[in-house]
Order: sequence, then C-alpha cells, then structure tokens
Amino acid sequence: MNNQRFHCKTKHTGITTIPVIVVMLLLFSTFSCSKEKKEIVEVAFDPETTYTMLSKGVSSLISDSGVTRYRVNTETWLTYDKAEEPYYYFPDGIYLERFDTLFNPEATVKADTGYYWTKKGLYKLINNVEIENLEGERFETSLLYWDQEAERIWSDQFIRITRDDKVITGIGFESNQTMTNYQIFNSAGEFTVEDTDPEDSIQSEDITE
Repeated sequence: MNNQRFHCKTKHTGITTIPVIVVMLLLFSTFSCSKEKKEIVEVAFDPETTYTMLSKGVSSLISDSGVTRYRVNTETWLTYDKAEEPYYYFPDGIYLERFDTLFNPEATVKADTGYYWTKKGLYKLINNVEIENLEGERFETSLLYWDQEAERIWSDQFIRITRDDKVITGIGFESNQTMTNYQIFNSAGEFTVEDTDPEDSIQSEDITE
C-alpha cells in the first residue's frame, strides 16, 4: 500500500513539473520576441531625391484661371513636394498639349524625360524633344525649357525645324508658347525635305537635371 501511494505521488509530481518548464520556455521566448520588436532602424530621408507620391498611367487636364489650357499624358509621375523647390519628375516620357480659350490645340510637345518645377511654372524636357505647332511645323531638339509664367520656350542646343518644303537647323532658339513666333540662333543652314532622314532622333545622354 505504501508503495502504491508513493508511486501515485511520484506520478503527480511529474505532471506538475512539466508545465512549469514549458511556462518558463514560453516566457523566455516571449521576452526574446519582445526585445526584437523594439529594435529601431533609422532611414535617412532626402526630400530632394525621395518622392512623396507616385502615379501611373496619368492623363490629366490642367486649368489656368478657370480655363482648361493643358493636357498632360505620362506613364510615370513622381511628386517631390517636400523639396526646397517642389517639382514633378516624368522618367518614362511626357506628352503635353496646349489649348486656346476655345479648347483648340495650339501646340503639342513630347519628350523622353521631363521635370516641372511647380512654383516656377517651368518645364525642362530632355532627349527626343518634339514640338508641333498649329501650322504643322515640327521642332526637334535634345533639350527644351518652357517657362509658362513668361510664356517663353527656348533651348541652347541643336535645333531642327521641319516645314513642308525645307528643314532649318541651328544652335539655340527662342519662341512664344504657340511656336508661331520664333528665332533661330547660329543658323547652320537650310535643306530640302528630301535631303533629311525623317527617322533621325536628337538625343543627348549627358543632359541631366
């Protein structure tokens, strides 16, 4: 009888000992996990190079004084509104249309890459920049600036202007926003349309922001 009671006590003691060990292991595991969660990783934020918003497949109409004046189409639109000079960046190309007060297109612009400084109202377009005015004249250059506040477009790079009957080339030009009143600097000559290759592109890989 004594042996039987002793055996039962031993069995009971074994049962109560196992949960104590398990609880200690769980507490240790919980403590370890809690410690890991409290670790903080610092990430540097540069407002000049870190965008605050990303938009994809954008087609937007832009108004000026309550009148729709521009259309913007772009695959990627990055917003840097925390930068010292807030700007938009269009790394995958941009297409722009300017309208008159009756919503008739006055000029179209496209480029491989674009920047737009919102406070200045200034576009910087880079690589394969093409503009077409209402008369069908086509302007091609590797770098173009468009100041909406001053209503001025200009470039200091090589420019090619294709008309119905001839092509005019030069280094640098300046124009109004509709590309109807322009001046070419350092003219390089005039050629008939047949003398040019229509598939030629004008690029400059060295041009950056």
